Amino acid sequence: MLRLLTAGESHGQALAGIIEGLPAGLDIDARYINRQLARRQQGYGRGARMKIEQDEVKIISGVRGGKTLGSPVTIIIENLNYPEWEEIMAPESIRTDRVVERPRPGHADLAGGMKYGHADLRNVLERASARETAVRVALGAVCRKFLEKFGIQIYSQVVSIGSVVAAPVPVEGENIERLMAQVDGSPVRCFEDEKTREMIQEIDRARAAGESLGGSFEVGALGIPPGLGSYAQWDRRLDSRLAAGLMSIPAIKAVEIGEGLAGAGTPGSGVHDEIFYDTDMGLERGTNRAGGIEGGVSNGETVWARAYMKPIPTLMRPLASVNISTWQAERAQVERSDVCAVPAAAVVGEAVMAWMMAEAFLEKFSGDNLEQVKLNYTGYMQYLRKVWKWIRTSS
Repeated sequence: MLRLLTAGESHGQALAGIIEGLPAGLDIDARYINRQLARRQQGYGRGARMKIEQDEVKIISGVRGGKTLGSPVTIIIENLNYPEWEEIMAPESIRTDRVVERPRPGHADLAGGMKYGHADLRNVLERASARETAVRVALGAVCRKFLEKFGIQIYSQVVSIGSVVAAPVPVEGENIERLMAQVDGSPVRCFEDEKTREMIQEIDRARAAGESLGGSFEVGALGIPPGLGSYAQWDRRLDSRLAAGLMSIPAIKAVEIGEGLAGAGTPGSGVHDEIFYDTDMGLERGTNRAGGIEGGVSNGETVWARAYMKPIPTLMRPLASVNISTWQAERAQVERSDVCAVPAAAVVGEAVMAWMMAEAFLEKFSGDNLEQVKLNYTGYMQYLRKVWKWIRTSS
């Protein structure tokens, strides 16, 4: 069983992450992980913190000589501006003149304070912050490296920012590298040049107005074999697990698997993916509106989903709130923040996709070392080809 845990506060000493259940023998190094962290820090509309520090990981357990050992892998990301916050965030004595008492509408500030009994809402916002996603991207990079050993590729693309909506580009095995290169070259991670310009203008208008913007992104995994997940119990369904993972990204308020929203208003004949058989290609589909999952089980097509992000709660022109020490009406707290973080959220979505797919993959093809996993996977693929005439063409 693959388990991932994270710890750390936004302005604390460091973020930490642990992966338990990775097979031994997987090659991994900090440079590979750091490339994914750099992608997360990019994107038009990000805040000042992205200029202050460049995230880099330290691998402190579970890897020796560039190979996983089968024991828990521990990763930390130091917060380079911690010295500026040490008097406020130290584990022992702290300054008490920087108390946060004006909760931001849309953030965990008030609800978290009520739940845990915190009069200083910094005790809530430091952990509820999207800063936690940095270490999630690092852990997801390790999962991504594992999946690559089996020809599985992860992608994302921004579909909308504010009122600007782009047409998602169909992603196939032969175009994924070109797609990702163009997406990564866009300041908003959008494939379309014209829509990229419109999204940038939308962000500029929001910044000038003291506003923030949300949007949506698509994330997918190519090369997923049939049979991951299960219909036998609700919590084993692959789509429910993927949706939960994507919903756990801060500010994500809706998730659809495949063409979920459009399918709700379309007759069945225009929704379901018809099944065909070709003597050379084997079983195949003409469409993939289901997002590669039917009945909670992967069906061999690309697994893809879209996530919808609300605007960031911190506004430079803050909304009405209440001071919880005086119970007087005041404006909400203003913390250093982004105007728009949809491009970064798309990279976090890739990490979540890698995590969820690696978890389901190891459930089906478990092994204590990478070679055992490969043997189990190869045997299953031979079975699919021989018995079910399923020929993988995406890798």
